[in-house]
Amino acid sequence: MRLIGVLITVLFACATAVLTFPAFFRVEQMFPVAQIVAMRGLIVVGFAALTLLFLLFAAAKPIRGFALSMALVSALGSLSSGVMLGARGYGEDTLPEATDTSVRVMTWNTAGEATGAYRIAQTAVAMDADIVALPETTEDGGEQVALEMRELGRPMWVHHVAYNAADSPTPYAWETTLLISPDLGDYSVIDSSENRSSNTTTLPSAVAMPVDGSGPVVVAVHAVAPRQAYMDSWSNDLQWIADQCASDNVILAGDFNATLEHMSRLGVDGHDLGYCDAAAPESGNGGIGTWPTDVPSLLGAPIDHVMHTDAWETTGSIVMTNLDDAGSDHRPLVVQLEPTDR
Repeated sequence: MRLIGVLITVLFACATAVLTFPAFFRVEQMFPVAQIVAMRGLIVVGFAALTLLFLLFAAAKPIRGFALSMALVSALGSLSSGVMLGARGYGEDTLPEATDTSVRVMTWNTAGEATGAYRIAQTAVAMDADIVALPETTEDGGEQVALEMRELGRPMWVHHVAYNAADSPTPYAWETTLLISPDLGDYSVIDSSENRSSNTTTLPSAVAMPVDGSGPVVVAVHAVAPRQAYMDSWSNDLQWIADQCASDNVILAGDFNATLEHMSRLGVDGHDLGYCDAAAPESGNGGIGTWPTDVPSLLGAPIDHVMHTDAWETTGSIVMTNLDDAGSDHRPLVVQLEPTDR
């Protein structure tokens, strides 16, 4: 029995190590590890609960050694994941004052018509957003948002990509809309985004280039979710998104359907994804879950991101938890960026 106890403890310790450091074992994009580690807050709670449970079992003398060993492993798993989330930030709820050079970026997967154009517009205007990435928003819906924003004193240009409606895994997921303020200049979605010659595999992303060549390349991202049937497509999507972060001046925003764990081996020269870094962890919100809204934000998965190259630095961010009843299963993320050459 003692040998069996040792074997179980060793196997449990191995499983704990894999869930805590999946990239070390090169399994961060493998099913089902990818799905489990996305909810790292739940991992913290789960291991903490197991710690308490095994401590209770330790009251029984015949299994005390085994129970204490399991409790120690569980405690280390909970502590490690908790420290990891703490380093990324458990939540900042204010943005700094906007400056003449700052750019505010908002991303919100709106679940199609569930959220409503006025609610999206009201939120974007309240946040003084210059760029708004709206995965799962139709072109008509995006135009309605822009009209509402114009009425509220903040006009926007509307850009849109759609394809693959028949094969889309969820309603409206085959469309992505991107709003950009005229203050940033004229933008145009590149042909390869619209004709799918270079894009995410199953759901559309939009790559918008400044017409005059000055200003950041803006990418509204929508990677497919890592369901078992889409694992290869999901991995390809993350690689494609990383490839968009190869030039000097890029801003990515959208639903990546991935946390930083899943991107661990896709960063270049110490960056998070390609040559881009995630803004939320830089500003104290990297541990806050943006999905799903029916789970407390500290237990959810931070899968919606704003990322940027070294041409920008993050000065603040906020995950908006006050809109959990708005209709979408995602929370909006708003980030304030400043150019590094100002």
